[in-house]
Amino acid sequence: MKDAKANKKLLRRLTLAEGHFFFLNFFTKCSFTALLVLQYEYLRCCSRNLRRAVEFGKTHVVRPKGKHQATIVWLHGLGDNGSSWSQLLETLPLPNIKWICPTAPSQPISLFGGFPSTAWFDVVDINEDGPDDMEGLDVAAAHVANLLSNEPADIKLGVGGFSMGAATSLYSATCFALGKYGNGNPYPINLSAIIGLSGWLPCAKTLAGKLEEEQIKNRAASLPIVVCHGKADDVVPFKFGEKSSQALLSNGFKKVTFKPYSALGHHTIPQELDELCAWLTSTLSLEGFHNVFIGIFV
Repeated sequence: MKDAKANKKLLRRLTLAEGHFFFLNFFTKCSFTALLVLQYEYLRCCSRNLRRAVEFGKTHVVRPKGKHQATIVWLHGLGDNGSSWSQLLETLPLPNIKWICPTAPSQPISLFGGFPSTAWFDVVDINEDGPDDMEGLDVAAAHVANLLSNEPADIKLGVGGFSMGAATSLYSATCFALGKYGNGNPYPINLSAIIGLSGWLPCAKTLAGKLEEEQIKNRAASLPIVVCHGKADDVVPFKFGEKSSQALLSNGFKKVTFKPYSALGHHTIPQELDELCAWLTSTLSLEGFHNVFIGIFV
């Protein structure tokens, strides 16, 4: 009897988040293993056949400690949240930057068999030949643009992120250059910087031939992008970052900086953050810390 109550309690916790109330009464007497298997299969089907409802989590803001010159939306990786990165970004010696750190919606992820996780878009596999969730990417990029839309006109705007967040930021770069999202809706924000740590470029193989118009070429050529990746990354392989930067360069993004790190896995290190600070200080012409970083990013 105690086991049945415990199973029902756990199942309630698993299902309430997705709104699948009909599981509760029907499967109360099933074995615990059977319940998990059924839940797994149901969520897997949902992730394959239904569009998830999108409700973004809490947004954390790090206010500039000095003169406000730039605002950057920073996007976390799969399964993370905005809080963890906001705490790290607050420690960086960049007093002129306002950081906006949103939390991705919790949604079924195909990579996890349909179980929910905070994610900017769905991922079937960490594979450069895998399908891209265009709808999810557009929703995420539009949310980022909306977060930047109310910033003062004289403030430079940027998007950065780690892992899946980096993929979303690089996708935002292509939307900015093209002047529209993948669904054809106009992209409304003027970007001045893109940062991608340990990530990849979605839709890289379909980008060729889309940047032919003069206005699009000019936007692509003018956008500064930095892509950093560790050679010891066992989650998003190093070649993804390397090929992403090559794809950007070959498609007219002329201001791409690629920074490899020999011993870096799927995380960040002080050296990477120091060099990122140098790049941002130079790229955005920030006040106050130029002398600290001279020569780091040469």
